[in-house]
Amino acid sequence: MLPQNKKLKPFATDLRNNATRQENHLWYDFLRTYPVQFNRQKIIMNYIADFYCYQARLVIELDGSQHYTKEGMAYDVARTEILNALDLEVLRFSNAEIDKEFRHVCEKIDQVVRSRAITRPCGPPSL
Repeated sequence: MLPQNKKLKPFATDLRNNATRQENHLWYDFLRTYPVQFNRQKIIMNYIADFYCYQARLVIELDGSQHYTKEGMAYDVARTEILNALDLEVLRFSNAEIDKEFRHVCEKIDQVVRSRAITRPCGPPSL
């Protein structure tokens, strides 16, 4: 089980209830019905991952404009290093990728899950 800061639970719930358009698109149009279970707004240590797959030990992050500032990029690098140290893979996609290249994003997620999952998904996901 991954360590988590339980004090972040109300914040994670708020993020889930107020998801971005891109988060909702990825969730409702792909991850929610994916053959391997994903969780939204998963608390891992002192972080909240946008999406998490236990079987593949995969974190998916959708990045808005705040992630492309100098401070945002430095924070993301440090956070990714910490998550990688827990044997978690981190995939990052920009909101623009979700909007313009949704099928490619879904294919990349599927590829990584299939290569990392303890139990393989049952058949190809629908895009």
